[in-house]
Amino acid sequence: MEFLLSFLIVMVFMFVGEWASTITKAYVPSVFVSAVLFTIGFWTILPKNVVSQASFGSEFVAVCIPILLVHLGTMMNLRQLLDQWRAVTIALTGTLGTVVLTLSLGTLLFDWHTVIAAIPPLTGGVVSAVLMTDGLKAAGLTTLVALPVSMFIMHSMIGYPLTSVMLKKEGKRLIKEYQTIPDKQAVINKQSSSDDNKPHKLIPEKYNTSAFMLSKVAVVGLLAILLSKWSNDAVNSNVIALILGVIGRQIGFLEKDILNQTKVFNWLMYGLLAYVFSQLSITTPSMMGTIIVQILVLITLGILGMFLASWILAKPMKMSKEMAFATSLTALFGFPADYILTSEVISHLTKDESEQTYLTDRMMPKMLVGGFATVSVASVIIASVFLKLL
Repeated sequence: MEFLLSFLIVMVFMFVGEWASTITKAYVPSVFVSAVLFTIGFWTILPKNVVSQASFGSEFVAVCIPILLVHLGTMMNLRQLLDQWRAVTIALTGTLGTVVLTLSLGTLLFDWHTVIAAIPPLTGGVVSAVLMTDGLKAAGLTTLVALPVSMFIMHSMIGYPLTSVMLKKEGKRLIKEYQTIPDKQAVINKQSSSDDNKPHKLIPEKYNTSAFMLSKVAVVGLLAILLSKWSNDAVNSNVIALILGVIGRQIGFLEKDILNQTKVFNWLMYGLLAYVFSQLSITTPSMMGTIIVQILVLITLGILGMFLASWILAKPMKMSKEMAFATSLTALFGFPADYILTSEVISHLTKDESEQTYLTDRMMPKMLVGGFATVSVASVIIASVFLKLL
């Protein structure tokens, strides 16, 4: 009974977040509300293992991440992917802005070890937070052990609503842009033609079952992991999975939007998001209370660094300032939150399918690639370097 009860609790926290997002028209993102609910729950009566008991443990995540990324690749084309070098440049420069501003001004306000311990999780996800936590323990800096994970949790909660606001502004701008296009049908037809690839008929249609499609996705995801290992992790497997998903769709091996065709996409996404929220169980109110001032000040400096860097690069990179800033902000949370926030904003801005497609094509690739560049790659490198500075 406890397993089903755990699953119920997780799903209730998810739908309450979704309802809050609907009521506020995405100004309060669902991931923010769900994160708050999980935090309060873990700090009060919620068991620390509620997410794993709901079947969303580390084994589930190891399976669903490559599969989800291959799926997202099937929703893009090669041209869209190659065009994202500007998004990568802005996201990485935003991360650099965070490092520079927190190191220069942060060290004037706090001691060296505090700033060094805070920067990697500020520029990335839970992996860099765990790396810094282990490094602090090894260095004997026990008073700062709680800082990296606390920083990861706090900057995510601040980043969710801020990113949502930027995406809404960009979305409204794009809708106005779309409405001024004289021949909208030509734009729609162009998009349709780029997505025209039909999967090769490997077998008769009656045998193209959900299990067969999932097997194809699993093969591509497994290939991404193997390629990453063969390169000695020089290229992150998540990045490879996304690229192989794009290629698989282009050559006709994979169907577009394949996980929605198999009816498992939402299940996987909810499970992955629940696993991310399970990291909130590490903190306690007393832990947060002792370092809250340092966290808030350093987050403010870090976001200001992202803002300045993205604002400066926006025009040269032919991107709106709002989109550039949103792309930089992906460093605060990465996947899957970048996907969920973008999808949520688009669905609340318009119900017109052609407008939704227009917005998705111009916002989603930037957010996904920006998140991978910062969280999956840059933050791990930064953490490795900063560990030597403790």
